[in-house]
Amino acid sequence: MREIKRSFNPRDAMPRNVVVPLALPALGWEEISEATESLMSTKVTMGDKVRKFEELFASYLHVRHAVMFNSGSSANLVAMTLARLVMSKKQGRSFETITPAVTWATTVFPICNVGGTPVLVDVRPDTYCVDPTRIKEAITKKTEAIVPVHLMGNVCKMTEIMNLADARNLIVIEDCCEAHGAKLGERMVGTFGDMGTFSFFWSHHITTIEGGMIVTDNEELAELARSVRVFGWIRDLKAKKKIARKYPHIDERFLFLYPGYNLRPTEVQGAFGIHQIKRLERLIEIRRRNADYWIGRLSKYSQHLLLPREEPNTRHVWFGFPITVRPGAPFSRSQLTSFLEERGIQTRPVMAGNVAEQPAMNLLKYRKVGSLGGSRLIMRNSFFIGNHQGVGKEERDYVVSCFERFMKHHR
Repeated sequence: MREIKRSFNPRDAMPRNVVVPLALPALGWEEISEATESLMSTKVTMGDKVRKFEELFASYLHVRHAVMFNSGSSANLVAMTLARLVMSKKQGRSFETITPAVTWATTVFPICNVGGTPVLVDVRPDTYCVDPTRIKEAITKKTEAIVPVHLMGNVCKMTEIMNLADARNLIVIEDCCEAHGAKLGERMVGTFGDMGTFSFFWSHHITTIEGGMIVTDNEELAELARSVRVFGWIRDLKAKKKIARKYPHIDERFLFLYPGYNLRPTEVQGAFGIHQIKRLERLIEIRRRNADYWIGRLSKYSQHLLLPREEPNTRHVWFGFPITVRPGAPFSRSQLTSFLEERGIQTRPVMAGNVAEQPAMNLLKYRKVGSLGGSRLIMRNSFFIGNHQGVGKEERDYVVSCFERFMKHHR
């Protein structure tokens, strides 16, 4: 392992012409050593290392329970499954779940997977987060749940959203897949609703290669999540002996209590997680420093660029650095992104853009509320650049210099 410690550098895998990559995993020799130990032991599927990471992540968020999955998308699927099959007050009836139109595809698709109808509402272009007034307008007698998305690491207005939910007894599932460590006041996102979901994909704040998590303070939901993630069997449940006594003719190792999936993580993922979580706070501070610098240096172009902002009394954790080209600017998004890409600054659209415009939605039943003007703007005019521990002073200054060159040409 000493050779790994001495020579490993994730940037070595990047093409030479990339100066600012969209993502750069913060990996060290510890993750590789831990994962190698799991492989050599042959204990490679969900076990002690997954449980250890679950404990560490729950402790970090100050929640009672964390249940790991093979991906953040799977965490969303199980959260919606629990909302529909266990928590729903409208069993057997059509139900609606309100969620923002700008998000990742697998925030929306699981709603349909469990028989629900997504209701897409608009977001605010300056924060990329859902507008609570649009949620209020979208609530009907069929509404069963709200899925706010802390997009790009920014923080939704959870106090207002929870007030709406509590007044109508609605389920709240926070999608925090891009918001590890984001806060409202001193409280972590993911801890306001009934459940919170997280992703540990390769490009996220911390990574387990693939991987996801459901967090909750509700012990019943946590137990059900542990069962549903592995076929619906009882092996991982605290009450498995008590349950088994009700079905003495069934081998308790193969007793299936709920309809479930196979979404369990591996020990290699757990091995990454127990070391990644130790780095998270340092990584957040780097991202925040970069974002503050760019906002300060690029604000002189605010006539043509809508820069992101951090909500008061929150901690934005900056999944990336998003920018919107204002309508009427003397250049297009594609002109700006092409200029940046040619100079080694990678760019990409903001998630799936306006999900309502994706062709997959033509195959699904959904409803949208209002014109989704903010979402349409983001779909056409927004993009983001990488913001991570691989961006230091030299890279920050280089980004600014490229913007200055572009703006000078288009002035």
